Amino acid sequence: MYKHLSLQEREILAVWQGQEVSQREIARRLGRNQSSLSRELRRNIGGSGSRTHEMFAGEYVPCIAQRKADRKSHKQRSKAPLKNTKVLSFVLKHLTEDGWSPQTIAAMLKIKYPDESITKETIYRYIYTKKFKARGIFAQPQKPLSSFLILSRKKRMKLNGRRVQRYGKIPGSISIERRPRYIERRKQVGHWETDNVIGKVTDKTALSVTVERVTRYTILSLTDRSAKQKAEYLTQRLLELPNHARRTITTDNGKENYYHQKISDELAVKFFFCHTYASWEKGTVENMNGWIRRYIPKGKSLDTLTTEQIKALEEKLNNTPRKCLNYLTPSQQMNILIPAN
Repeated sequence: MYKHLSLQEREILAVWQGQEVSQREIARRLGRNQSSLSRELRRNIGGSGSRTHEMFAGEYVPCIAQRKADRKSHKQRSKAPLKNTKVLSFVLKHLTEDGWSPQTIAAMLKIKYPDESITKETIYRYIYTKKFKARGIFAQPQKPLSSFLILSRKKRMKLNGRRVQRYGKIPGSISIERRPRYIERRKQVGHWETDNVIGKVTDKTALSVTVERVTRYTILSLTDRSAKQKAEYLTQRLLELPNHARRTITTDNGKENYYHQKISDELAVKFFFCHTYASWEKGTVENMNGWIRRYIPKGKSLDTLTTEQIKALEEKLNNTPRKCLNYLTPSQQMNILIPAN
C-alpha cells in the first residue's frame, strides 16, 4: 500500500542527494520506489512565485516540500464528498432511490454502520453545492440532487412559514378550537387528518390523503372531485380498521368535506375543522402532502394515474422509516399499536 513520504524521509533524501548518492541507492536505503523519489524531486526542486522558493531556487528543501504536501493533502480531503465512498453511496442510494430525507438518512446510516456518522446539515450542504449532481446508477445524469427532496426547492429556504389570516368556515362545521387538547400530544391512536391533493386545474380526479396523527399511517384514494365520493371512499377505508383506530378526523374548509356529517355518523367519529387559511393546524397531513409531491409534482395530471399506482405509493409511504417514530415505519408502528386480529 502506497504511503506518502514523511518529513524525516524528506530530510534524509536531501542529505543523501547533497552527498551525490544516486537515486537508485537512496530508494534502496529508504525502501522506496525510485520513481516516487524522482517525482518528489521533480515537484519540489526549483521553485518560483514566492520569495521563499526563490531563495532556494535549484535546491530541494525538505520543510518546503512537506508544507506543499500537507496543503495538497488537506485540499484533497476537503474536496472529498461526504467523508468516504461508503457514506456517499449510502446517501445517494437512499436519497435518489428511496426518497429518504437527509434527517432519515443520517440516522439510518448510524444504525446500519455504527462506525460512520454524518449530520443532516452536511447532507443538505452537499445537495445544494451546485457542482454536485446525481450521476451513474443513482439517477439520470445532470439531475440536481435537490429535486429528490420533499419540496424539491432549487435553493435552501429558512424554516419559517408565512402568516395567514383566519376567516370563514364550512357550514355545520365544528371548530378545531373545540377539539380536545390531549389530541395534540399524539398519545392516543385513532385521530386522523384528511386533505385533497390536486393535479391540474382541469383534472376530473383528486387524491384523497388521510393520515393518522400518532403512527403517520397514510390512506390514499383516487376520487372524483365531489364531496360525495370523498365521503364514500374515506368511510370505506376507515371501516377496515377496528373501532378504537378511528376516533376523530380533522380537515380544512374545502368543498370536498361537505359530507362530513355523513362520515361522522357512519364511522361514529367527531369531525373538526381548521380555521380558514390555517393549513398548519393540520400539519400532519400537510407534511404528507409534501412527501406525495415528490412523486406527483404540482401540475402533473392525476387523471393519468391508476389505482394500482396510488396503492404502490401508499405502500411506499407507509414503509419509509421516520425520525418521529424512532425510525420505525408507519406500518410497523400501526401494527404495534393496533395489532392485527
